[in-house]
Amino acid sequence: MVTGVLQLNELDQARLDGRLGKAMQFAMQTIVTAAHIDQADALIDISFAHIDACFYNGRAHLDFVNYMLEHGASLAVPSWTNNGLVSLNDLSVRDPLASREMHEARELMQAYVKLGCNPVWTCAPYQLPGRPGLGDHIVGSESNAVSFYNSVIGARSNMYGDYLDVCAAITGRVPFSKLHRDDARAAQILFDVGNIPQAVRSNDLFYHLLGYIVGRKCGNRVPAIVGLPESCDEDDLKAISAAGSSAGSVPLFHAVGITPEAATLEIAFQGRQPQQVIELLVDDLRQARDELGLNSDQALTGIALGTPHFSYTEFERLVNLLDGRSIDPRLTFYLTTSRHVFGQARQQGWIESLQQAGIKIITDTCTYFSPAVNGLHGKVMTNSAKWAYYAPGMLPVDVLIASLSECVESAVSGEVMLDQWNAT
Repeated sequence: MVTGVLQLNELDQARLDGRLGKAMQFAMQTIVTAAHIDQADALIDISFAHIDACFYNGRAHLDFVNYMLEHGASLAVPSWTNNGLVSLNDLSVRDPLASREMHEARELMQAYVKLGCNPVWTCAPYQLPGRPGLGDHIVGSESNAVSFYNSVIGARSNMYGDYLDVCAAITGRVPFSKLHRDDARAAQILFDVGNIPQAVRSNDLFYHLLGYIVGRKCGNRVPAIVGLPESCDEDDLKAISAAGSSAGSVPLFHAVGITPEAATLEIAFQGRQPQQVIELLVDDLRQARDELGLNSDQALTGIALGTPHFSYTEFERLVNLLDGRSIDPRLTFYLTTSRHVFGQARQQGWIESLQQAGIKIITDTCTYFSPAVNGLHGKVMTNSAKWAYYAPGMLPVDVLIASLSECVESAVSGEVMLDQWNAT
């Protein structure tokens, strides 16, 4: 039980007193402050961190990491980078007005490499080898990754904002609070999708819409989902993670019979009864789809995939769906992925074939905020609820969400092509 009286060990106190340097003292002061806010009575060790502070949001981000470097900071645990504002693999400056921002964004990313981060530059670090395991206490900072780590892998992380994530990686310590504790991980609200037709539940768009609905309806409660098909895989669970943490605050969900802490309903709820049961039907999915973007009469101008970053298996599906065809030259087709997955796909020959088909593949960043996609406008189709949720506030676009196969068929034809369920 949390008492709110924080106990520090001898090493923690040495860090806090400044005996291990100014950078460590600053970091420890931040961790202790976070513990007091959470009313935590102890700190615990972490084994891994995913750092979001490498994403440029202004000069303060650069000043912070430079201060840490100047005062001898080093990382206590393996730490990987989230995506950046720009791609370090793309040195072109498409917008002269953004040149200073882009320069400082690259400088920031390079500073975190100097600090000791593994430069993976991805919002989907769980797709890489060496990811944390069940029960590991870690630091996650990007919302979809926090949800995936907690839910799908069963690692334990709260949502650690910028700077706090770095301070935790430097000290190797976090407050023993919230989702690091067993009792906070119990499901509280149940979503039942068992009465949605199997054909709909087998469509990849279903998982994006489901995540959006869960995020909108569960509030700050931990949701459990029952009725997901056996075909549900990590790409599908990634979709729920991303949509739920975008449309709401869902750092943890349980997929009953699928995710590691939810073998049964009783286990997911830790023996308690759900506070609320919500049965979802096809009409709920249609409403969610319409909230994310209506199919206007405006001509289709582009496709955006890979939010979160495209996985190896998604590349395989895309290549098979495209089947040697090319993208209509009137459209712009963007796809974002991590360097690691890009390398895997290139070994299969997929990168060259997709580029020849007219698809622009970007690493290190994302298409709804990157200067790399300045000029993207009009009606853009995506298979990502996260992209559909955020992009209209960042780009001059109208969004239409669709399945991956619908995105491909629309890209080839140059106009919106929806299947019967999505079109009605």
